[in-house]
Amino acid sequence: MTQLWTRCNNCRKIIYKQDILDNLCVCPNCDFHFRLSAPQRLKMLFDQENYELLDQNLYPCDPLEFEDSKKYLDRLKENQEKTSLPDAVINARGNIEGIEVIISALDFRFMGGSMGSVVGEKVTRAVERAYQTRTPVIVVSCSGGARMQEGALSLMQLMKTSAAIARLEERKVPYISVLTDPTTGGVTASFAMLGDINIAEPQALIGFAGPRVIEQTIREKLPKGFQRAEFLLEHGFLDDVVHRRHLKPYLGRALKLFLNHSRSA
Repeated sequence: MTQLWTRCNNCRKIIYKQDILDNLCVCPNCDFHFRLSAPQRLKMLFDQENYELLDQNLYPCDPLEFEDSKKYLDRLKENQEKTSLPDAVINARGNIEGIEVIISALDFRFMGGSMGSVVGEKVTRAVERAYQTRTPVIVVSCSGGARMQEGALSLMQLMKTSAAIARLEERKVPYISVLTDPTTGGVTASFAMLGDINIAEPQALIGFAGPRVIEQTIREKLPKGFQRAEFLLEHGFLDDVVHRRHLKPYLGRALKLFLNHSRSA
């Protein structure tokens, strides 16, 4: 029973799980967008679900020998076994609407998609490869922010990824940022908001600090829908909010627009 049916996190209705899967993991009743894993995201975006994995030989370590209720190395091992991923991001190369592109997709299942040294390095490598080959790059963010178990080493990734993205302008290489639920903390404060186009899925939570932290700090009640994608679009922090079923063709049109403009410039 539990394997065939699930409950929507938004409308709370019991739904046949296959109906959700057939609908790109979107609730058929209320359009709530369930989170996708990084492999699901890549299959959804690349033509014929065909792509080449990149930078698969990078694994996180524990330079600080961090331990809270559990050793960091033990947490890493558990998440690697749970997700079959070395860390919280996958780099891949393939085609979208016939255009070659590099995608770096974060996976929330792996320690909340948090950005440690390996995540920052892989995003940077994706951007640097795009710079070297003049290939458009897309980063799909789904993250709680910087990884506290790596301390200042994780915070250094904000500058490293941002600096790599800044170089893309030298060669007019398109960079599109896709923000999904949630995109918060250090990821929002770095590469997630630096795209030539910043787009989000409907109702995605996007922000730096959480709503409760902000309310406690400013001692005011926040507006309804604060930090949701639609609120950010209305206030000029996003370029568009795109339903998942329209995301791939939207990206294809944007890439063609960028490339045509680059050729004519």
